[in-house]
Amino acid sequence: MEPTDTTTADPTGNQRGVVFWLRAARAPFFTGSLAPILVGTALAFGESGRVNWLHAILALLALTCLHAGANLANDYYDHISGNDEVNVRYATPFTGGSRFIQQGLARPGEILAASLISLALGGLFGAYLVWATGWPVLALGAFGALTGFFYSAPPLKLGYRGWGEPFIMLDFGVLPVLGAYYVQSKGFAASALLASLPVGLLMTNVLWINQFQDAEADAAVGKRHWVVRLGRGRAVAWHIGLFGLAYLSIAAGIGIGLLPAWAALAFLSAPLAVRACMVSAKHYDELDRLVPANVGTIATHLATSVLLAIGLVLSGL
Repeated sequence: MEPTDTTTADPTGNQRGVVFWLRAARAPFFTGSLAPILVGTALAFGESGRVNWLHAILALLALTCLHAGANLANDYYDHISGNDEVNVRYATPFTGGSRFIQQGLARPGEILAASLISLALGGLFGAYLVWATGWPVLALGAFGALTGFFYSAPPLKLGYRGWGEPFIMLDFGVLPVLGAYYVQSKGFAASALLASLPVGLLMTNVLWINQFQDAEADAAVGKRHWVVRLGRGRAVAWHIGLFGLAYLSIAAGIGIGLLPAWAALAFLSAPLAVRACMVSAKHYDELDRLVPANVGTIATHLATSVLLAIGLVLSGL
């Protein structure tokens, strides 16, 4: 008997399956969901010595689905605005979205439908956590889902109006770290808020540097994020500064006793940040040569978050 093929084909002959939709949702960027769940869960373990693995896994699945939904919605509404059509700097994986619509791999309506399905799945995973741990999870999740969807969607279009950066800080830093901590401890703590800051600042920096290549196309359709508003020459100082603030928040947390000394392991990622800063400072206007700064910023975000989580776990052993 021939093996069953679980993929489907669209009218142009493109095979559709899990990998196809993961690519459409830009799965490599899901590290932005993994990092805060790791840190929030590790902090709860460090303070209590216990982990509810079901709650941790469901929190990760819920946030990843919301992340996928936001990415897909961004692709759909950037197509509607004409943003992705005028973007000619999409030769790197960090710019221009997935471009599945522009390449004819998926229809716009299919991308929007996939976004809504992803958000609904995230809501289902979150619903169990609400039932098991309490209503604060609903508030955190609903806020994150709505602001993620309306990052590009009208009428809010947060990313077009200079609000994208602070909401990325909240949606991929403060809120999910607090949420991951809450589903373990059924409470909030100042330590969780402080641990969320480096995660959120570094994820904001990922968005920040990735906007350099897209700036002209974004400006052409009125997407006035802060790189457009400042210009790349001034925005590069903020790229460097966000790294500094992230490491400063960890040092401050250790200094005032809200984070354990083991959290200093996170500083081992500093060479990655320094390298990314050197590239962005030198090549901020040579966009083809800026890619190592994109890569380095993503790597710093993930490495810092993982090292911070390891330090928090070790503090509880």
